[in-house]
Amino acid sequence: MFRRPFIIALLCIVVHAVNAQSAFHKQLADSALTLTKDKVSYDPSYFTIKYPNGDVPTDKGVCTDVVIRAYRKLGIDLQKEVHEDMSAHFSIYPKIWGLSRTDKNIDHRRVPNLMTFFKRKEGALPITKKPEDYLEGDIVCWSLGGAITHIGIVANKKSRNHKRPLIIHNIGAGQVLEDCLFRYKIIGHFRYQP
Repeated sequence: MFRRPFIIALLCIVVHAVNAQSAFHKQLADSALTLTKDKVSYDPSYFTIKYPNGDVPTDKGVCTDVVIRAYRKLGIDLQKEVHEDMSAHFSIYPKIWGLSRTDKNIDHRRVPNLMTFFKRKEGALPITKKPEDYLEGDIVCWSLGGAITHIGIVANKKSRNHKRPLIIHNIGAGQVLEDCLFRYKIIGHFRYQP
């Protein structure tokens, strides 16, 4: 007799948690989509930026800046979060750039660092070839060949044939919405909500 109310209450909690997660990721996808209205030139230059909540000039950016700006619109500062985690766990972050210490101007703007951060925060999801596994607000990372990596956010819009979710990213033409989920080799799939 006491089991039924307990199970119903537990189901209500689970449904509420799933809806809250869905709402957050819908907001993340929506915030990323608004970025496509801004005119941004692809610019991989090193910038000295303020900390926390620093950003490169608003008319410049790379792929990681799309993710950083989308989260920032929801009050989440990946510059600060990545810097703090990297400072505490520097040895497990990639050493691709020959750094001996953190650099709060650039660390969060590097795809391998974001991938490490999302994995550490238990945000890693399976990589599949099924479009339905990539939900709005998910983060996808690709290898473009060699050591070149890329990152984008899954939008809440679909391809013309309604089979694939579109991606919000900046691969050279500014912050755009594009049908490119499976165009490159996927090396990371994440769903991160602090």
